[in-house]
Amino acid sequence: MKTAEDWWAIWCAALILVVSFAAVWWAQPADLADQLAAGEAVTVGNPLKPWLAKPGGWEGSPVKSLYTPADAESGTTAAHQWRGTLGAFALIGLLFAVAVQIRGQSGWAFLKAFPVVFLLATLAYVMAGHSVVKAYNLEYALWALLVGLVISNTVGTPAFLKPAVQTEFFIKTGLVLLGAEVLMSRLLALGLPGVFVAWVVTPIVLVSTYIFGQKVLKIPSRSLNMVISADMSVCGVSAAIATAASCKAKKEELSLAIGMSLSFTVIMMVVMPAVIKALGMSEVLGGAWLGGTIDATGAVAAAGATLGDRALEVAATVKMIQNILIGVTAFLVAIYWVTYVERDPSGARPGAMEIWYRFPKFVIGFVLASVLFSVLYVQLAAGPELIDAMIKGSTKTLRGWFFCLAFVSIGLETNFRALMPYLRGGKPLILYVCGQTLNLCLTLFMAWLMFRVIFADMIEEMVP
Repeated sequence: MKTAEDWWAIWCAALILVVSFAAVWWAQPADLADQLAAGEAVTVGNPLKPWLAKPGGWEGSPVKSLYTPADAESGTTAAHQWRGTLGAFALIGLLFAVAVQIRGQSGWAFLKAFPVVFLLATLAYVMAGHSVVKAYNLEYALWALLVGLVISNTVGTPAFLKPAVQTEFFIKTGLVLLGAEVLMSRLLALGLPGVFVAWVVTPIVLVSTYIFGQKVLKIPSRSLNMVISADMSVCGVSAAIATAASCKAKKEELSLAIGMSLSFTVIMMVVMPAVIKALGMSEVLGGAWLGGTIDATGAVAAAGATLGDRALEVAATVKMIQNILIGVTAFLVAIYWVTYVERDPSGARPGAMEIWYRFPKFVIGFVLASVLFSVLYVQLAAGPELIDAMIKGSTKTLRGWFFCLAFVSIGLETNFRALMPYLRGGKPLILYVCGQTLNLCLTLFMAWLMFRVIFADMIEEMVP
């Protein structure tokens, strides 16, 4: 627990969550309970929000992404994104430098390299913020990956940068923070229909895709097969990272899976809303289909928003329910890998402790964060307002930075020459396309069955 990366991802995320919630708690109005009892509109501020931000949208000059001047006509005030960006830089840099040092590495080497990696992540955010780019929903993850790939496949990643290329540490910490956003109340909002779409189709697609890759395509690497299957069926990058840790996938295999996921996510988030509109689907059915198939949560929200508010709510809720399967998938894959894939018939049968050693511990933090903040959300008098202020004002912004830094790091660690052996014959691409096709068909059928047939009346009442 003192040196392992998984545990330190939990410690770092836990510290951020505790400080963020404490800041919101102390800043709440003294008469908050009275305001709620009177049915008044309640606003809870987050003192950390001005000091934690990311570059915003812009057109004309990229400087506007870091500073947005006031606009008298629209009534908007000046936004100092540069201050929040520097705040995120200082917090993440110092926190991770201490963690790296305690884990037995050089905190000073991390501090010297981190500004460059953070600058690349900032560049990715700025590129994603251009008005034209935003219109095509080309999110920061794609740009972060491309920035890293361009450097690693041209001049090469400088040796001095490598101490700050903490790919898994960044993504694991971000995933624990994501747990605080996966509230159980989301699951209850859609009840059984959402659970059937997210929890019945997903394991069927995952297992079917894995078997198809092994029995039909005969993909040599079982770990590559599994990571692609989990990435495509569960929830994209987050599931790929957790599953890769369980089956000890190589970094090149993880990079390939993530690259395909991001590419298809961009295509699906543009094409699927157009198909839904052309077929005349309802917003609820279309939202459920989007939430169960598009990999990234942000992409799901963007695609759902193009259909309407109801589609956005249903899509985001189904995706949140599906995100809960990250921990379950990682645990089951760890069991399968230890007891079957890596089992030596002539050797001793692996014990339960081997499964525990293999299990990605950061998933525990993800689950605990989800349970804790779900309870606070329901039990506290102003739970929804407090938790939303914490997430929107600080933890969600930091999670975005962790993910962006992770994507930059993945790019810096990935060399196309190392990926070529995995692309021979096009089998990984065929696996992804076939698996995603199955996913699209089964999810649409299950969404239609749940939202339009069995629970149609209930859904109309729950999603006004």
